[in-house]
Amino acid sequence: MRRRIPSTAALSAFEAAARHESFTRAADELHMTQSAVCRQIATLESGLGVELFRRTRRGVKLTAAGLAYGRRVAERLAALERDTLELMSTQGQGGVIELAVVPTFATHWLLPRIPAFQREHPHIQLNLHTRVRPFLFDDSGLDLALYAGDGHWPGCETRLLMPERLIAVCAPALIAPRKRITPEQLAALPLLQQTTRPHAWRRWFAAAGVDTDRSLQGPRYELFSMSVQAALLGLGVALVPDFAAEAELAAGRLIEPATSACESDRAYYLALPESQPASEAVQVFARWVMHR
Repeated sequence: MRRRIPSTAALSAFEAAARHESFTRAADELHMTQSAVCRQIATLESGLGVELFRRTRRGVKLTAAGLAYGRRVAERLAALERDTLELMSTQGQGGVIELAVVPTFATHWLLPRIPAFQREHPHIQLNLHTRVRPFLFDDSGLDLALYAGDGHWPGCETRLLMPERLIAVCAPALIAPRKRITPEQLAALPLLQQTTRPHAWRRWFAAAGVDTDRSLQGPRYELFSMSVQAALLGLGVALVPDFAAEAELAAGRLIEPATSACESDRAYYLALPESQPASEAVQVFARWVMHR
């Protein structure tokens, strides 16, 4: 049976016109004439038997059907472009992996290890996408994820990668001329809070045996990298994963004012969607990352 798929030229013209709600701007983007865009869309509407645009004195406006179809067409064209670029970049060898990862973990833990992976598997290309919370893999274009959580992700197979060990860090000037302070003294300093770990300081003080009512007080930051930067600027004491502050501690730009640490209520996991079979490249990366 012949597939009922419109031409890519017509779909490209429609997607651009739908995005701009303008045949003129679509023509400029596609380096076509306005009349050519009009013909492509007219042909598409005729083949579908559905009106996608309403023509008005002020131009064109998407119909409800056109709006819904435009979103789907945009997703499919983007996926087709991604697959084409993938094939061109690998020349048909190895494979490409679309990996979702939390930003600070990617920057401070994963990226320093990527050169070793590339030396071992030069024909596999790893593309990184940042995600700070679990998401639906369906239609995301992503193959797997490295995320921080409790290990429960519906529709996914998860494997424990490593626990999250949180340490308190600050700029040396914040407690100067002292080199160390007690956890009780630390409780009196400005505390930098983490949006994604709202009770982290409470757990840290409990592990240190300190009872304080200040564990929830202080400015909140979305990313650990923001908290590290805020600590470097002397804004307060940050509670971050040990790997996130490793380089700054080694360089002396940050210090641990009180040597107490605790494991957070989260850990880092590898997540693979159960709804899609893992490619050979994904399986290779999964085995590799679990042994780092």
